[in-house]
Amino acid sequence: MTNKPIALRRWVLPGALLAVVAGSGLWWALTPQANMVTANTTPQQATEKTAQPSGSASHDGAPVDAPTPSVTGTRTPESLGPNPFAPSLQGTDIDGVLQADDNGQLVVNLEVRDFFDYFLSTVGEVSPETAIGQIQQMARQHLPEPAAQQALALLDQYLAYKQASLEVMQTELDPARQHEPAYQLSALGNALAQLKGLRQQTFAPDAHQAFFGMEEAYSEYTLATLAIQQRADLTDQGKQALVEWHRNQLPDTLKSTEQRLEASAQQHQERVLAVESATSPEAAGQRLTELGLDRQSVDGVVSYLQQQEAFQARFESFRKDLQSSVAGGLVDAEQQQHQEQLLQQHFQDEQEQTWARLKLLDQS
Repeated sequence: MTNKPIALRRWVLPGALLAVVAGSGLWWALTPQANMVTANTTPQQATEKTAQPSGSASHDGAPVDAPTPSVTGTRTPESLGPNPFAPSLQGTDIDGVLQADDNGQLVVNLEVRDFFDYFLSTVGEVSPETAIGQIQQMARQHLPEPAAQQALALLDQYLAYKQASLEVMQTELDPARQHEPAYQLSALGNALAQLKGLRQQTFAPDAHQAFFGMEEAYSEYTLATLAIQQRADLTDQGKQALVEWHRNQLPDTLKSTEQRLEASAQQHQERVLAVESATSPEAAGQRLTELGLDRQSVDGVVSYLQQQEAFQARFESFRKDLQSSVAGGLVDAEQQQHQEQLLQQHFQDEQEQTWARLKLLDQS
């Protein structure tokens, strides 16, 4: 079965941090948010609607014993099968897993959060009660006690956190300052601090670190790098040195990813400069080959640059012919008709005719 991506990514990107204004509210990309509860339904109420625990009282006061499902293993399955409860999950593997250790205790890691988000992402297609009920059913059917109960308790905490975090996401910005980089950075830092405090209040330390440790580390790194870039008292070399120092403070997994991204960005910049500084398409191709670009890509770049050169030559010829017709004293209507005739004469391709019109407007 093909594993299509379902869950939103686990930590922010620098560009996402800058997207701070949406209407009159402040929307944060610091955590994947699923709107899993309705305005009139708390996470606890949604949980209660989906399942009544063993030993709870019925409406007539008599105890109701919920059936105990048979446990088939120590972890949840990899997929929901060919007929999942929500259409968007068709053909996907479950993102994340609930798993018990050798002592029957829940293994608390980031995959637990991914598992919750996989099911909660379906809210909108299905009701919150249905999505939450599916998580509860999976835990009870596939995990031993007490791992199942630990997973459900953690789910209640996660739902409560998500609902409370909406207030942070909707923090109002000062309209007069919302486009100031320093103010944006301060607001982002305050929001991150509020979210981190909320997580500490909601989760045990191990769950907090497992669910949000990597995300918070990357968010704080991103905020630090943005603050460094705003410093007017630093040279470019000084800024780069401080960014590298902060990068080295990241967890090893994130640090290696950042280093690969940085190396990739530098390589990309070198290739862009090679194309911009080349005296001919062929020279650009030679330099790109030296920089390690594969042959197919080099050939594609050279071909494109050659096409651009040919287009530019045709445009110059078109522009000269057009200037000659203007000097010939054609009136406006005649001039427009003659321009279209020249466009079709010099550019056989409709797309090139469009680009020629745009280029002509830029030069007018």
